[in-house]
Amino acid sequence: MVARPANLSAMGVRAVRGATTVDADTAEAIDENVRELVSAMLERNKLDKEQLISIFFTSTSDLHSMFPAAAARALGFGDVPLMCAQELDIDGAVARCVRVMMHVEDDRDRGLFHHVYLRGAMGLRDDLPD
Repeated sequence: MVARPANLSAMGVRAVRGATTVDADTAEAIDENVRELVSAMLERNKLDKEQLISIFFTSTSDLHSMFPAAAARALGFGDVPLMCAQELDIDGAVARCVRVMMHVEDDRDRGLFHHVYLRGAMGLRDDLPD
């Protein structure tokens, strides 16, 4: 059994959610908006790269130009496990949408994290506190 370092004893795994939309299915639009979203999620929650465990991206079926994870890699997250998947294709869903679930190691209570929804995704989770 490996002993856990003393400074990590109170740490837990937390998940931070976010989403954004893009105006067009282009690599440039996806790259720009995903970078903006991931950066905002880190900044708003006062997280740094060392706290990242993994990031899971989904995108709607109308986005084909770029893997959202490639935008995160360009931010310097090449050593963070990144995964992409296609969002369920549900009638009436928000179009050209990228969703993110960021797993982090942190000692804060779950309720203290801010989930970030930008652009056309702002109304996806208006039940969450700001």
